Amino acid sequence: MIATKFGGVLKSFGAVVKPYRLLSTYSQKDGVGTILLDNEKTRNSLSMEMMNSVLKNIVENQKHVELRCIVLAAKGHVFSAGHNLKELTAEHGADQHKQVFHKCSELIDAIRSAPIPIIAKVDGLAAAAGCQLVASCDMAICSDNSTFSTPGASFGIFCSTPGIAVVRAVPRMKAAYMLFTGLPISAAEALEAGLVSKVVPKDSLDEELDKICKAIASKSRSVIALGKKFFYEQMAMDVPTAYARGEQIMVDNLATIDGREGIKSFVEKRKPLWKHTD
Repeated sequence: MIATKFGGVLKSFGAVVKPYRLLSTYSQKDGVGTILLDNEKTRNSLSMEMMNSVLKNIVENQKHVELRCIVLAAKGHVFSAGHNLKELTAEHGADQHKQVFHKCSELIDAIRSAPIPIIAKVDGLAAAAGCQLVASCDMAICSDNSTFSTPGASFGIFCSTPGIAVVRAVPRMKAAYMLFTGLPISAAEALEAGLVSKVVPKDSLDEELDKICKAIASKSRSVIALGKKFFYEQMAMDVPTAYARGEQIMVDNLATIDGREGIKSFVEKRKPLWKHTD
């Protein structure tokens, strides 16, 4: 049997094949890429298929020279309800369970290692691994009606891996409250705790996101990439080591094409002409 794909539908000679549907889609405009989680039926759950889809969209598009940032958004009123619990039932076994959690870690690592900022756009609920996904993005912008929770213990599976991201974004006491009670926190509480970067009214979400993306797009891609890489590296260092390494990073930055152009344009009182190369 030979199968081919036309417009997202699998067709074959001599057999009927189930239609093929991507669970996340990618679009790009004016230097901004958008990955849209699109599986409302499962509340945009992070199934293996969904995680593979999002990961593929990040990895395959992040090196486009014209790309300045990626927005991670979702269709519907739930950003993501977390892992698909149907993949975590006993009959799937420990090996399959480990693959699910490892794939999620792989996705989180791809977000952190991407050379451009990845911004979560949240308009609704982000729960469990969905909350982990938000906490792992470089920034998160949400509507004022959004909520965040790590309710795994309520279903007999403590949010251990989501907690890794959450406790690195918010104070320990707030993280413990979320993890041990499973109770949701509001957008305002998430902002106060540092889980999100900014909260705006629902009807202003797109406008605010556009302003942030334009601000990033006005910078040198190569300088942002250098800065993002060291930003995460220094978080694992002690302060003296971070400063010693940071000094050299600044020197290296000044030696780049866009580093030199940035200083020169400031002295000459003009807009910089970025090359976006190392």
